Amino acid sequence: MKKIVVNSALGILMAGVFTSCGNNSSSSESSNASDTTSKVSKAGIQQSDWGETDGKKVFLYTLTNENGVQVKISNYGGTVTSFVTPTKSGASSNIVLGFEELSGYLAKPPYFGATVGRYGNRIAKGKFTLDGNTYTLATNNGQNALHGGLKGFDKVVWDVAPIDSATPALTLSYLSKDGEEGYPGNLKVSVRFSLSDDNELTIDYEADTDKATPVNLTNHSYWNLTGDAKNTILDHSLKIDADKYTPVDTTLIPTGELKPVKGTPFDFTEPHTVGERISAVPGGYDHNWVLNHKMGSMDLVATLSDPSTGRKLEVYTTEPGLQFYSGNFLDGTIKTSFGTPIQKHAALCLETQHFPDSPNRPNFPSTILKPGEKYHTTTKYKVILEK
Repeated sequence: MKKIVVNSALGILMAGVFTSCGNNSSSSESSNASDTTSKVSKAGIQQSDWGETDGKKVFLYTLTNENGVQVKISNYGGTVTSFVTPTKSGASSNIVLGFEELSGYLAKPPYFGATVGRYGNRIAKGKFTLDGNTYTLATNNGQNALHGGLKGFDKVVWDVAPIDSATPALTLSYLSKDGEEGYPGNLKVSVRFSLSDDNELTIDYEADTDKATPVNLTNHSYWNLTGDAKNTILDHSLKIDADKYTPVDTTLIPTGELKPVKGTPFDFTEPHTVGERISAVPGGYDHNWVLNHKMGSMDLVATLSDPSTGRKLEVYTTEPGLQFYSGNFLDGTIKTSFGTPIQKHAALCLETQHFPDSPNRPNFPSTILKPGEKYHTTTKYKVILEK
């Protein structure tokens, strides 16, 4: 199986937040890059000490391009902690939610900016059958397995490849051992983050295994293009190139149907503001869209824009699906380092992926990686300034 997926490492603008994509909550102080701007450094990558956990050193890497755009990524969880870009007024601010200190992530917030795996999204009842064997996974979202289990890829310290200080790129690797969180096979994973001078953050995922196993890697960044957590994303305009989506049951597991979006609040084939029809979606948006493009082809699949700042975010991917989550469970419990409560709809997620519960749905694109095959996916997030 060869998958080409573009999973982007997105910055994070806030800290511990509730999300239906994450089943835990946390209430520690968070960093809101909207409150701060970043000093412009020369293009390249810089490493700084960021603490220690599990007996391993944790670092924070700052990627800077020729335009002064900066993305910060930690080897703890393969986490994008900030993405600082200019507005049409000339000011710069962070467009994702995240913490300034490692302690915010050790409090186990729900996947802010993290690299998610071994399986992003949900697997029903934490079980699947493969090659005649039934596997029981760690369940951490009611009766379901979510985002890799109790200690997924977002909660481990990744190894770091040697860096070239003149190149704004970072490669992380991790060995997920056979039986980890209930998954079969020793899975070797590498993730490369790169920042171009066109303000594109590209993430390339690669993996191989010694035993057949499900793999579905993604990035779980929360976006707010205003750069200010006091604002909601309800006025953001969103377009998704998808004619169908996957309806879910009450536990957010797909029913197996691929339902047309036409005539429903899920139709984003033309731009709509997030808040325009959200009241017609019980609980808000937290669904997988079936992208129109050919799986494996790197194409523009979604566009998010904020007229107040002139920022536009384009999402490119090789993946067949996109999970759009509208920040429904943010409730003000989490605050920025300046004391600003992170309220409901303060940010949204655009997670490129294979479909939820694919190991139990033969009609969905396969997520099974077999020995001798190479998993390779890519996602790109491009920030454009419209003046």
